[in-house]
Amino acid sequence: MKMWGERLLLMGLACCILMSGCRQAKIETAEQEQEKAGERPLQIGLSIDSFVIERWIRDRDVFVSAAKEMGAEVNVQNANGDVNEQIEQIQYFIKKQMDVIVVVAGDCEALSDVMKKAKAAGIKTMSYDRLVLNANSDMYISFDNKGVGSLMAENLVQNIPEGGKVIMIQGPESDHNVAMIREGFNSVLEGKNLDVVYQNNCEGWLAEHAYDYAKEALEKYPDVKGIMCGNDDLATQVFKVLSEDRLAGKVCLVGQDGDLMACQRIVEGTQNMTAFKSVEEEARLAAEYAVKLGKGEPLTGIDQTINDGTYDVPYLELNPVAVTRENMDSVIIQGGFHAREDVYLNVIQQ
Repeated sequence: MKMWGERLLLMGLACCILMSGCRQAKIETAEQEQEKAGERPLQIGLSIDSFVIERWIRDRDVFVSAAKEMGAEVNVQNANGDVNEQIEQIQYFIKKQMDVIVVVAGDCEALSDVMKKAKAAGIKTMSYDRLVLNANSDMYISFDNKGVGSLMAENLVQNIPEGGKVIMIQGPESDHNVAMIREGFNSVLEGKNLDVVYQNNCEGWLAEHAYDYAKEALEKYPDVKGIMCGNDDLATQVFKVLSEDRLAGKVCLVGQDGDLMACQRIVEGTQNMTAFKSVEEEARLAAEYAVKLGKGEPLTGIDQTINDGTYDVPYLELNPVAVTRENMDSVIIQGGFHAREDVYLNVIQQ
C-alpha cells in the first residue's frame, strides 16, 4: 500500500509539472503572437543635448510621463553637450530599431547625416525645439523663435524710450534657434533709437561665458541701457555683473525660458521680462505626435511647414508669452509653472 501511495504522489507531481509547462508554453506563445502582431510597446529614443539649461529636465520628465500614459516606452540619452556623443546615441537608437527618434540637437548641422540615416532605416524622426538642418525630419515642434526675439526687443523699446546702447549675449550659433531669435530681435529694433554695440555667443550654452562677456561689454560701454540674453541662465550671470557694478535694476535685462531665478528677479525689479515658453505643453504635444508618428497616424493639427535648408518639414509652432511683473501671477503662478512662495521668496508682500 505504501508503494502504491508513493506512485500516486509521483504521478500527481508529474501532472502538475506537465500542466505548468503547458501554461508557460501558452504564455510564451501569446507573447510571441503579440510581438508578431506589433503589440509590443512603441519604442521612442529621446536624445537630449545636455541638461545644462534648467528647462530640459522638465521637458524630459513630462515627455516620458506623457508617452508612458499612451503606452510607449522612452529611452532617454544625455549627450552632455558632446555632439559626437549625440551622434553615437542616435546610431545606437538606429541599431536598437526604435520606432521613433526624437532629438534636442546640440549642433543643428552636425546631426544631419545621422538623422537621414535613421530615416533610411525606416525610423520616424522628430526635431524637438531645435531644427536639425538638411535632415528631412518627419516633424519639427518648437516655439515661434522669431517671436521670442521680437518680444525681447519690444520690451527694451518700451522700457528705454529715450534710446541708447544695447548688448546682445546669445546662445551658440550651432543652435539654429539663436539665428531666428536674433532675426526677430533685429526686425523690431530696425528704425528705433536703440543701437546694438556689442554681440557675443556662449558656446554650448555655458553660462559662465555670459559673465565674462558682460564684464567685457560693460568695460567698453559703461553707459549701456539694455542687455538681451539668449536665455535666463545667461541672464543670471549677466545680473551678477550688473550687481557688482551697482547697475542691477538700472539696466534693462531680458531673457527667455521663465527660469525660477529670472521670475524672482522680475518681481524684485532687476530683470524686466522673460519670454516664457510652456515647456510642459511642448513636451506633452511632442510625446503625443511621436506616438502618432510611430503608429503611422496622420499628423492632424499641423498646417504649416518650415524649410530645414533642403526640405519642407511639417512644423507645429507654439506661441511664447512675454512675462513681466504685471502678469507674473496669471501666467507663471496660476499656470502652475512655479509656486508663488518660490517666486516671491525675496519680496516682502503686503
